[in-house]
Amino acid sequence: MIVEHTRNKSIYPYLYRSFWHYRFSKRKENTNTTCYFAARPNPGAGIGHQLANWIAGYWFAKQFGLMFAHLPFSTRKWEDFLGFGEKEMKVSELVKSGYKVRRLPLFDEYNIQNIRLIKSIIQSYSGKKVVLLAEGDQGYKNQFGVMDDIKTKFNQSMARQNDRLVYDPSHFNIAVHVRRTVVIEGKTIIEDGANRAMRWLSNDYYENVLRRTLEHIIVAKPISIYLFSTGTQEEFAEFSKYGNVRFCSDMDEYASFLHLIRADLLITSKSSFSYKPALMNDGIKISPRNFWHGYPADPKWILAENDGMFDVNALKDIL
Repeated sequence: MIVEHTRNKSIYPYLYRSFWHYRFSKRKENTNTTCYFAARPNPGAGIGHQLANWIAGYWFAKQFGLMFAHLPFSTRKWEDFLGFGEKEMKVSELVKSGYKVRRLPLFDEYNIQNIRLIKSIIQSYSGKKVVLLAEGDQGYKNQFGVMDDIKTKFNQSMARQNDRLVYDPSHFNIAVHVRRTVVIEGKTIIEDGANRAMRWLSNDYYENVLRRTLEHIIVAKPISIYLFSTGTQEEFAEFSKYGNVRFCSDMDEYASFLHLIRADLLITSKSSFSYKPALMNDGIKISPRNFWHGYPADPKWILAENDGMFDVNALKDIL
């Protein structure tokens, strides 16, 4: 609460012990080789949000020339399913070995003065056994910067031996994620109207994207369509006219997440729950252009307008 109310005030950095350490430390010129950087996945948020936190920690550790330290996701099941911490140093292990945890002020990744301050704070801990912890929900817009790393981590995780897919490998499998409500560990989260409106895309959007895809895609395999949503099947009756459509209400969030990753073509929503699987998906992604995270300049990423229109030639060029 204090951070929220002072974030844009000059007094804000003074709230942090790490800032005072920088102010009263002798300047050091040597490169820091002993500190770690970490970010805590928000335990009260959905897995897409938590992944944004973890990715920010992983990304900024590299940008600041620090080693990365892992903090676990909210549940043991997500931790084991993703497997991101399997080959990473754990913060808990570092603390047991004598490392201290020091929190950093929130910073704007596009603000040069902010970045200079953070680098100065980091430099003040050069040679010390410290884990520098990002403030909660530290922003990092273009999360695709770690796309290859998290894809490798996920695919090489020991958890993959337990994966089970309902997709028919002899078919071209299209997954459509329609964001309607937030469900975390089986509980529906009530959102305020502004947040819901920012993320809302009508059924017309998804139907237009799907229709244009089916009209212009050329594949040798039969096409199967899987619709993932917390909405009821009755809300999507208009999709039945597209043939082999399966409404995946029987899947839990882990199975849904896995199937979004493994789809041959993934139609995402304005949701981190489908954006993060898209980062780990090897197939084609069609995503809403107007979104708060960035997209890579990759032909396998096709951006659609809010009415569901997109460049069909981009789709043809891939296949």
